[in-house]
Amino acid sequence: MARPVPAPLELAGRRVLLRTLTEADYEAWVEVRTRCRDWLLPWEPRPKGAPPASEDRGSFAARCALRERERQLGTGYGFGIFVGRRFAGEITLSSIQRGPFQTGHIGYWIDRDLAGHGYVPEAVVVVLAFAFDTIALHRVEISIIPRNHASLRVVEKLGLRSEGIARKYLEIDGEWEDHAKFAITSEEWDRRRDQLIAEWVS
Repeated sequence: MARPVPAPLELAGRRVLLRTLTEADYEAWVEVRTRCRDWLLPWEPRPKGAPPASEDRGSFAARCALRERERQLGTGYGFGIFVGRRFAGEITLSSIQRGPFQTGHIGYWIDRDLAGHGYVPEAVVVVLAFAFDTIALHRVEISIIPRNHASLRVVEKLGLRSEGIARKYLEIDGEWEDHAKFAITSEEWDRRRDQLIAEWVS
């Protein structure tokens, strides 16, 4: 007997809907990934000499299944960003650690044609509300290559606290890249929740 497919997890913002992806989203996803390849690949983790990750339907379905398993285990949450019915990008809350850490990391990307309209900051606030108010994390981090000015504008718009530069932090497109580190704790979220929700979500 087949196991029931879990219902997608949805989080709503003012203009964006975050939803866990399924194989049915493949066509919309691959259209954006193909069209925006030059915009996205320079910022993605990949060892030197390794080809870009496969983007065929089977690989996408396997990725969706892995994300669903992470959701069931509580170790990570991956969402598609939708503007109206249009697939716009992805945002993840990943590498969740419990015990004395209670922490997770946010990563995101968006369709180049939709960049600069505030959709990603809105999505980040929606994920922060989920991280702190629903699954009770204590700390959320975002790491950004300093020359990725579009990504830096997201944390600047939200006023997230800078924690300095992590040297040679992650291998990106075959090079070990420094990353600017930003973070927010549950105490900071409690102080800023109403302002961030009013500005970006409600």
